[in-house]
Amino acid sequence: MADSATIRPRPAAEVSHWDYESDVVVVGYGIAGVCASIEAARAGAEVLVLERTSGWGGAAALAGGLIYLGGGTPLQKACGFDDSPENMKKFMMSALGPGADEEKITDYCDGSVDHYNWLVDCGVPFKQTFWGEPGWEPPFDDGLMYSGGENAAPFNEIATPAPRGHVPQMSDKRTGEKGGGYMLMKPLVETAEKLGVRAEYDMRVQTLIIDDTTRVVGVIARQYGKEVAVRARRGVILASGGFAYNERMVAAHAPLLIGRPGAAVEEHDGRSILMAQALGADLAHMDATEVAFVCDPQLAARGILVNGRGQRYVPEDTYSGRIGQMTLFHQENQAFLIIDEASYDEGVAATTATPFLRVKPTWVAETVAELESDVGLPAGALQSTIEVYNEHARNGEDPLLHKKAEWVKPIGSPVAALDLRGFTLGFPLGGLRTTIRSEVLHVSGEPIAGLFAAGRCTSGVCAGGYASGTSLGDGSFYGRRAGITAAGQSHSR
Repeated sequence: MADSATIRPRPAAEVSHWDYESDVVVVGYGIAGVCASIEAARAGAEVLVLERTSGWGGAAALAGGLIYLGGGTPLQKACGFDDSPENMKKFMMSALGPGADEEKITDYCDGSVDHYNWLVDCGVPFKQTFWGEPGWEPPFDDGLMYSGGENAAPFNEIATPAPRGHVPQMSDKRTGEKGGGYMLMKPLVETAEKLGVRAEYDMRVQTLIIDDTTRVVGVIARQYGKEVAVRARRGVILASGGFAYNERMVAAHAPLLIGRPGAAVEEHDGRSILMAQALGADLAHMDATEVAFVCDPQLAARGILVNGRGQRYVPEDTYSGRIGQMTLFHQENQAFLIIDEASYDEGVAATTATPFLRVKPTWVAETVAELESDVGLPAGALQSTIEVYNEHARNGEDPLLHKKAEWVKPIGSPVAALDLRGFTLGFPLGGLRTTIRSEVLHVSGEPIAGLFAAGRCTSGVCAGGYASGTSLGDGSFYGRRAGITAAGQSHSR
């Protein structure tokens, strides 16, 4: 991480020459950056994107591509699901807190259908088919899935379940190389290019430039080892990702992620957050984290998850990110999947989406007592857990954690335990506090003139919980808003 002197804002009076100029300067060419660029260009602004790497895409292009949308999108309706902005808001306020930003979530839900239509108009393809199996993402080119535990306890009693994971259509997907995220980014970048958006690559933005009124009027960057000054006549939009790969920031704000691989790209080093902080920017929910649970959901749903005391703690058919958070935050990262041979074989046969998540049994025994001893769990703990579970499972019920009946059946023999201790990874969700106009807020509560932000460098709709697709969802949604707001600013002198 650069020293404080390079983070501090540079006075415009010290800039002797502008190497680049544009109305709107966008830092980062991922999902938030490209959407900001499109809307700023459509609003009549000249747009320049500064991208740290040698090509567009960012973390978005490597992701599965899920975009969290709802409220009654054409895709939801085509697949036979009813939804409304009010129903969507009920779920999001319950699942994405505590401390979720109600104004932002209301705004997001109310604009969700229009945002879906905007993406389609930009060329993003969605196939009108639903994939209803447990999994991280559809294995084929289906366009809709449950991606946040909406149909699992406790949320299926809070709001009417509706799938909101919208997935761009793509055949022969390769997760982490060229998946649904690539098919989201490619048509958006093509749209931006047709609008005349310019991009400069290998630009490592260092700090912000301010005028004598403290308005942001540009950035200092390094390109091919040379310092360059970039003037922004109307505004700068920060869209360069979060701080998953800044060890110092993770240790300071989200220490539970120390040692957990960042589910992001290495360019997510927190630079945008630090530059804005140097101007007095406010932060929100810096301790909030997404936690992926590295276990095949097809197996998890068919077994029971127990902690280091042999006790169940989460409905196994819920969203894997919720399982991850419950495991890391509340169970000291201790988890074992208990599953019998028949259910394991059935789950393996059903695994088509994420075979790389399949974990082989660590211990196998003929009786639960033997398995309990082999794992090293307290004597009688696992036996009592399975005895209670099986008693109700014979009737297809789970009164303790309310797993859906379709996944509830008695655990038989032989029985296995999968050692899932430490099988979590994640990324931070907190960042700059912004308005629904994507203005960066000063600690005083007032917007910082000339500075806007969107995407993972901001605190978006997720304040604690998470649903797959919310990063690409609010990044694209508020990226658009940033572009519109920045383009509407008066030209600086």
